[in-house]
Parts: sequence; structure tokens; C-alpha cells
Amino acid sequence: MALFQSRTFNVSENPTPIKTDAVIIGAGPVGLFQVFELGLLDLKAELIDSLPQPGGQCAELYPEKPIYDIPAYPVVAAQELIDNLMAQIKPFNAGMHLGQQVERFEKREDGRFTVVTSKGTSFDAGAVIIAAGLGSFLPRRLRARNLEQLTTDQVQYKVTDRERYRGKKLLILGGGDSALDWTMDLAEVADSIALIHRRAEYRGAPASVAKVKALVEAGRVQEHQGLIMEVHSEDGRFTGLEIMDLDKQRTVVEGDEVLVFWGLAPDLGPIADWGLDIEKKQLSVDTEQFQTSLPGVFAVGDINTYPGKKKLILSGFHEAALAAFGVQKYLYPDKRQFVQYTTTSPIMHKRLGVSDKD
Repeated sequence: MALFQSRTFNVSENPTPIKTDAVIIGAGPVGLFQVFELGLLDLKAELIDSLPQPGGQCAELYPEKPIYDIPAYPVVAAQELIDNLMAQIKPFNAGMHLGQQVERFEKREDGRFTVVTSKGTSFDAGAVIIAAGLGSFLPRRLRARNLEQLTTDQVQYKVTDRERYRGKKLLILGGGDSALDWTMDLAEVADSIALIHRRAEYRGAPASVAKVKALVEAGRVQEHQGLIMEVHSEDGRFTGLEIMDLDKQRTVVEGDEVLVFWGLAPDLGPIADWGLDIEKKQLSVDTEQFQTSLPGVFAVGDINTYPGKKKLILSGFHEAALAAFGVQKYLYPDKRQFVQYTTTSPIMHKRLGVSDKD
């Protein structure tokens, strides 16, 4: 990972504001790709993220999760996608400011922005791009009687090592895409999987639901519907979950490990106080350049909303491309804009650090 790492800073190394074309808040996949799109336009960027490593949800919650809808990748693990994005943005030498949040945000009279983080890092930015995903996020936690009696780490909220579940009796909680994806993936390694959801209908993609149903018919996955009532354990070790089914009958589902995929609890945090138009905890943007209600502030990825919005990584990549041109227009309103192709443009090759022979 260090091979692809961009510049990192300690607060003491930056006593004066860092001047940059754009500050990107959020170092998830869309925030990282935003660096690339800005770099192609010869715009410099600094990244801020509250997590200790780049990658957002992909790195923090499901680094081994397979992703199937990235163009040119039939399948790519989430962490592999982040590693490749880090390699892709390396030529642009973006500053990476991790483990800190934005605490002060101000648009100045000259149209530029003052941004200060929780560690005292200060920026003088021409524009601000918010790529903060769902904002501050934490997985929704399991809450059930006797959970506090566990002294082990058998209840997990992300998969960091799929081999951990080899030969185990695995309980997976949830009915969305993450729960279904991991049910399909871990069916190859676990001894058995019990998929527990509060109702019979799943929220995941229809194709995933069909594949899980096929695993159920083949006897490789057991389905349970109901509410989690109680945790069973012996000497501090997890042994099973007691659920109340849709007929209010109680059943104990035994297992060795639990994976909880109940989604994330989103919180915009201080962004909610920046005076931006917000609709259902998301930032309203236009679809020409993904600018918010405050000129010079843009939003890409899951944190924005507009008619027809789809929360997909590939949609965020498209938004990042148009937002880069929006930032360029904001910074240089009189500059003529045109598209240059990375395949043939000598200017693009120079910015990317490649030669025509490459």
C-alpha cells in the first residue's frame, strides 16, 4: 500500500495554510477518482478523510467484498479497487490528510475557501468537493439480550478475511446487497450459512436474490425470518441466536460466527451546518457540474441527490468527471474548455507521466 500512498502530513509540518485548487472531503473510491479527473485538467487536490486509511466504506467495511459492476472488471475486490485507484492518482501527488474531520469551513470574499480540520490542518482552497459518502458512518449494531456476556469477537460487521469462516457455521443478518453478496461468496467456504432477515422479502438486487434462493433450494443456505431476541453463549463464547419468527414462535439458530449487515447509520456531521441545500440528509446538486447551492462547492457520490440519482460507484465516477470541469470553470471562468483524450493527447501524457511509447 505504501507504494501507492500520496503525500501525507503531520500538523506540525503545515503551520501555514496549504494552498490548492481543490479540497476533496472524503477519500473513498469516488473521492480518489476525483483526484484523477482534476489532475487531467492540471488542477491540484488535497484529500481529507476521518478514517485512518483511504478507501472509505470499501476499505473500512468490506475490503474483500467482490464488486461486479466496475467497467472492464468482471469482478474486483473492494480493496483491490482502492489499491488500483491509488496507483492511478499517483502522478498527481495529492496530499492525503487522514484521521481528521473538517471543523471549520468558510467562503471568503475573494471566492476561495478556508478549511480547517480537527488536527489543525488549514487549507486555502479554490473549490471544495464533498465526496463524503454517507457522511460520518457506522454500521448499525446488533442489540439483543445477553450480548454483553460475549467475551469473544464472534460478532463482526465486515469481512476482512474470508478464510476465518472456512468450515464454520455462519449466521448472516440482513436482507440487502451486502448480506446477499456475502451469503453467495461465503457459501463456498463456510460449513453452513443461516441467512436471517426480519421479513421474507429482500432489498437486494433481483439477480442476487435469485442466486441466494438457488443456494437455499440446493441446501447450502438456510433462510430464517424474524427478529433477533437473545444471544446464546457458553463461557463467553457465542453459540447461537434466539429469533422470534413471523408467527411469533421462538427458535434458536445455532452458529459459530455472526456477520451483521444492517447497513449504515448516516450522519452528515458538520456538513449539515454549512448552509447547503439538503434533501433527506443528502446535498442537492445540479446535473451539469454537480455543484451544490453554494457556488464553488461541489458534491459527488452517495452524499448528493438529484432527479434520477442512483447510488452506484460507477455513477460517482461519472459525477467526478463532470465536477472536475465544473471546478475548472469556477476557478477560470474565462478559460475555454475542451476535452482531450488520454489515448492521443501529448498534454495528457505529460500530466500522467507517460510517453507516447507507453
